[in-house]
Amino acid sequence: MTAPVVFRATGSLQSLDAATRAVLMSRASDRDAQLSTRTSAIIHDVRSRGDVALREMAQRFDGASLQSLEVPHGHWTRALNDLAPELRQSLERAARNIESVHRAFLPVAFETSPERGVTVGRRPDPLARVGVYAPGGRAAYPSSLLMGAIPARVADVGEVIVCSPPSANGEVSSVVLAAAALANVDRVFAIGGAGAIAAMALGTQSVPRVDRIVGPGNAYVAEAKLQLVGQVAIDSPAGPSELFVLADDDASPQVIAREMAAQAEHDPDAAVISVIVGERATVLYRQTLASLQKLLAAAPRAAIIREALAARGALLTADTLEIGLEFANEWAPEHLLLAVRTESQDAVLSNVRAAGTVFVGESSSVAFGDYMTGANHVLPTAGLARCYSGLSTLDFVRWTSWQRVTPDAASKLARDVGVFADAEGLPAHAAAARFWSVPPVSQS
Repeated sequence: MTAPVVFRATGSLQSLDAATRAVLMSRASDRDAQLSTRTSAIIHDVRSRGDVALREMAQRFDGASLQSLEVPHGHWTRALNDLAPELRQSLERAARNIESVHRAFLPVAFETSPERGVTVGRRPDPLARVGVYAPGGRAAYPSSLLMGAIPARVADVGEVIVCSPPSANGEVSSVVLAAAALANVDRVFAIGGAGAIAAMALGTQSVPRVDRIVGPGNAYVAEAKLQLVGQVAIDSPAGPSELFVLADDDASPQVIAREMAAQAEHDPDAAVISVIVGERATVLYRQTLASLQKLLAAAPRAAIIREALAARGALLTADTLEIGLEFANEWAPEHLLLAVRTESQDAVLSNVRAAGTVFVGESSSVAFGDYMTGANHVLPTAGLARCYSGLSTLDFVRWTSWQRVTPDAASKLARDVGVFADAEGLPAHAAAARFWSVPPVSQS
């Protein structure tokens, strides 16, 4: 007989005790002192010895003897040409959609005049070089490479480089190389983990220094990004996958169960919560539990799903959508699925205040966003959706702001600026402003 599904929390949302609620809210893992120390040592080694350190790390961590850290361009082309036709078609479709969506959201220059004669403008300038980390090891994620590299290309970044760990034979995953070819990146390096992040942040003999690093990775990758944030910009601090399903009692229990299982299968540390509201919430709660039970009986990654649900999972009911949404905004999930009636969707969406990305309607499976809708799946986790956004073309530009003041406008600003500067004890500022009290006569 299949073991019952166990959650960290079940029952009524309003009845959750403070301790359980706190456990559900706290997904940010405490920074492991040992991991932090080891990551710091790796960064120091790369800073001190560059490529030599990277080759030694490839041998030590990946069992790979590398003749060259860089993967020749011909290997990417061969990987793309050798890709199974169905897989290539899927990757190409994803790439087209990512480009289309991100091109539509390109930032634009603008200017405004708060007063006559005063103009203030702002324009987006693409970064010179960015680095995309593409995870390898236990699993390869070509989707993450596409999500990082294509928006950078759309934003007209000067150079896009990719780092991905090699297998024991010294080669990067062929499907990752195929994605690199599709995304038209400039260079690929067979290096992984904290060493790859340090190489891109600091630069080595082979790996150029970048302006921003994007892309998910393991705990060492995440820690290295945090430690190097003073040297390089990053996308956002990232952790295990998260899902919050807000469902009314018209939702399908099979859909809720499948979405929960899909995100929980990522990692034993994944966090998955469903809140069901409405008069039939208790009935749907029981049906969802039964659906999950049946689904896990045949799921290949059932052990991972069970571990995640027991540690950070919750199946809850609530009296109203408002109560459920208030909890969702407080939890600030990476993915928020609104499995609610069509007539309620827009109203609920308009009140979402903290989510990495929102899936509107139960047919909007999170899996579609992970791969194919063109929206980005590099998203904030651990509640950081309250202050970070998902990856976009905005991450691949910096803004140049400018201002222009005519002599006539300068004479009108001079008095108030002088008073302001005096109040702050900056007399030279005041004098610079007051010089324009009367526009100077042209010397021509």
